Amino acid sequence: MTDPQTTDGRVADAVKLHWADHWLPAGFRPYARLARLERPIGWWLLLLPCWWSIALAQTHAGGGVPDIKLIVLFMLGAILMRGAGCTFNDIVDRDFDSQVARTRSRPIPSGQVSLNDARLFLIAQALIAFAILMQFNWFAVGLGIASLVTVVIYPFMKRFTYWPQFFLGLAFNWGALLGWAAVLGQLNAAAVVLYAGGISWTLAYDTIYAHQDKEDDILIGVKSTALKFGAATHKWLAGFFALALVLIGTAGWMAGAGLLFHVGIAGAALHAVWQLSRLDIDDPDRCLMLFRANRTFGLVVFAGAAADSIIKTVL
Repeated sequence: MTDPQTTDGRVADAVKLHWADHWLPAGFRPYARLARLERPIGWWLLLLPCWWSIALAQTHAGGGVPDIKLIVLFMLGAILMRGAGCTFNDIVDRDFDSQVARTRSRPIPSGQVSLNDARLFLIAQALIAFAILMQFNWFAVGLGIASLVTVVIYPFMKRFTYWPQFFLGLAFNWGALLGWAAVLGQLNAAAVVLYAGGISWTLAYDTIYAHQDKEDDILIGVKSTALKFGAATHKWLAGFFALALVLIGTAGWMAGAGLLFHVGIAGAALHAVWQLSRLDIDDPDRCLMLFRANRTFGLVVFAGAAADSIIKTVL
């Protein structure tokens, strides 16, 4: 097995030549790694349900260009909250991470960042994210604060259930509720259905991701859907992708979305079929590639939703 970390602290599954590993001063790089800046797929997967929701809420309100200010604020918030979530996860999982080949090079178990400094970094990220949250209406602010419950419980679930990916879905798709609330100041059934669709999507992509660690997970006694499904993974993933697409499509219909939105759903369906056709659960590199490819899945859905909302003001 190759060493998952280079001599300068970079982790093997980081994006190659990422700016965080090349342009940041050396003293900042361990904190960038703690926030996973050099692995941006995580904040994309957190952000995309927010963007879906903003676009569909705009459609529900009569159409138009999705609010650019909200688009930008949610991107900044997703980067910060993903970083804070990863920092909290690494603090909680530091003993497990030291036993797993892919994670023992993370900043805390490798000694790049002390436990106390990691806690201070967590607080700093959370405070800046809270300042961004305060730019929204009060209903959205309260909803955003409520999301912390899902963030806190997720890291512990792998100790007790084979379904930690479900709890990740609860946390990672909260933006499907929050984006709607930020646009309309309330929640509608369409937002709840969209949230459920995002959870199903997370069950699909994070099961793919979990297959990278299944051997180590067995040794250290933590659980995942990858271990639960085993050789039946393809069937389960097909079901999760199908359910996600049906629920997201239903949310769009409930919001009043038209043809372009459903073209986006069809495009995402083709992408899901491509993922399933390429998946080899015993090839960690292939699993990582397909996990990252879900950014495209999410962007296709958003493109359809945004285009559909914009065209409503033209027709």
